[in-house]
Amino acid sequence: HYTAHYRTLLQQAEKECPLPDKKPARRGRVKRSKARNLLERLQLYEQDVLRFMTDPIVPFTNNQGENDIRIAKVHQKISGCFRSKEGADIFCRVRGYLSTCRKNNVSASQAFMLLFDGKLPHFIL
Repeated sequence: HYTAHYRTLLQQAEKECPLPDKKPARRGRVKRSKARNLLERLQLYEQDVLRFMTDPIVPFTNNQGENDIRIAKVHQKISGCFRSKEGADIFCRVRGYLSTCRKNNVSASQAFMLLFDGKLPHFIL
């Protein structure tokens, strides 16, 4: 049902953003608009775009990387900067550890308890 709707939307976009006419006596590819390039990529990579509907492991968005660095940007906005490179490295190491734990269903409190007990979760080893 959703795949059919997706294809219908692409067909409508095809009408609104047709291929540009090839001008005579011009060589090479015809210049396409950004909208046309996006439409062609959405058509070409349809299975990849819709994979989240058939594979439960695939997230709806690919924003995880952006979400992971967001807290660092918030820190930068509030504090202006880290006081040292070592402080920034420690911050990133701790945030990376917590992010990995969260993605593997280990809460932050469990992650810290394991860490302070001198242990690491099985997926980090």
